Amino acid sequence: MWSFREWVVSPGAAYHAAVSAHPARTSASGRNSSGDDVRPSRGTPLVNDLSIEDMEREARTLIGEMAYAYYSGGADDERLLMGNVAAWGHWQLHPRVLAGIRSVSTATSFLGSPVRSPVAIAPTAIQGLACEEGEVATARGAAAAGSLMILSSLATCPLEDVAAEADGVRWMQVYILRERARTEELVARAAGSGYRALVLTVDAPVSGLRLREWRIGMHLPDNLALPNLAGDSTSSAREGGFMGVVTREFEPALTPDDIGWLAGLSSLPVVVKGVQRSDDAARCVEAGAAGVVVSNHGARQLADAPATADILPEIVDAVAGRAEVYVDGGVRRAPDVLKALALGARGVLVGRPSLWAVATGGSEGVARLLTWYETELRRAMALCGVGTVDAIERTLVRRTPGWEIPGVLS
Repeated sequence: MWSFREWVVSPGAAYHAAVSAHPARTSASGRNSSGDDVRPSRGTPLVNDLSIEDMEREARTLIGEMAYAYYSGGADDERLLMGNVAAWGHWQLHPRVLAGIRSVSTATSFLGSPVRSPVAIAPTAIQGLACEEGEVATARGAAAAGSLMILSSLATCPLEDVAAEADGVRWMQVYILRERARTEELVARAAGSGYRALVLTVDAPVSGLRLREWRIGMHLPDNLALPNLAGDSTSSAREGGFMGVVTREFEPALTPDDIGWLAGLSSLPVVVKGVQRSDDAARCVEAGAAGVVVSNHGARQLADAPATADILPEIVDAVAGRAEVYVDGGVRRAPDVLKALALGARGVLVGRPSLWAVATGGSEGVARLLTWYETELRRAMALCGVGTVDAIERTLVRRTPGWEIPGVLS
């Protein structure tokens, strides 16, 4: 069961059929068989009916309650979990008509690496709980969809195996550990394995209060390990859960100087993830960051933090084009992606949806999820009168009445 269906355009009728083949079929030239035309051609899916909610329910059954609690839970009373999702509704798309748009392309780039869509896979830990192949399956799916994947340093697969099994655009997420030599080793391995950027997570000086994890007794099963952190991280995760890893392993007192330190370990650019303030974003760029990710760690650190959709425009304005800006948190629909791009994001990262996809469909499930985002983003762009990602700008969004914030775009 894929929780995914197509309405297919055929010579005389449309019919509802379960998907048995990858919807992103390509021609010999490597282009989608339907091209990027706004209108579907004969035999091309008219609707890709994917339900992330259905995938989540199915994944919960397949992976069990402990893994589900780890993936789905948030901090404290979890108020920010739904806040992240709801905040994209604080913005409306403001469509342009009579725009003369005949074709639409979602192609873009992340730090110069071309991708087929601005939707990328966020770093999510311990994917071995979701799928036997773990991060390797996710990487294969992302590569098949022509998308970027960011591998978590808390992955259950060695970063070298992920690189060997999936020839796509990959970045490596890192934490600066108390034992800095271990971070240095991880960076050297990533640089030697073809990863194209380092994503430094900075919003975890301590662990958020993850009550759902704590109450269910979340821990790393004996059949899984954390091969990229090495050291004592695996034993810490088995004994004290992942809140214990943060407490025992991560450096709590980071400063902007650490961005330069990390950048000096290799030739890879550094992207800083976990930025929630405009002044912090400016400091990151001044310290040498090539990009920032507007993120509240999937609502897993501070329940009373702002939703990312609400703070994205002010951070984009503070960065002022000096670095690329990305955003994650609550992106569940392709129109949310278009809103993020209109507010100034270069790309959008999705986390939990990719976990549900790999749990229910392995690598093909991930590819189908990303293809769904791409297909529906193309539709939303056409309906808003814009033909390319670079042509998306702020006049395509407006604040939903009742959600105006003084000093912020309305």
